[in-house]
Amino acid sequence: MLRAAVIATGLLTVLATGACQRPGPTAMNTTTTTTAPEASVTAETITTGPHPHVGMWVTADGRIRQELLPTGRYEESRDGRERAYTGRYTVTGDHIDYYDDLGFTATGDVRGGVLYHEHLVLYRER
Repeated sequence: MLRAAVIATGLLTVLATGACQRPGPTAMNTTTTTTAPEASVTAETITTGPHPHVGMWVTADGRIRQELLPTGRYEESRDGRERAYTGRYTVTGDHIDYYDDLGFTATGDVRGGVLYHEHLVLYRER
């Protein structure tokens, strides 16, 4: 029993350390440019402003609410449980990559004004 607790603690420490060492994505659109083909630095990221997907997204039954904050963070509530999931996200066009604070990742795509997030379908709250 003690051995299992020590292993679990070590695993959690490794996961937490790995999550802290990830580069910090932002919720900003970016444009990649190069100054010259022979440049030793391959690309420079330029911030162009907040993306159009910031805001509250909700399932049709209202049970799941996901807010994409302009800071590059998200908060998701489920069945009235506030902040059931929280984390960071990045946006590339209409594709969203989620990096949850618990260490898992997920993806989503906005098509026709609808957010398809893994198995969920969310609609923008107006």
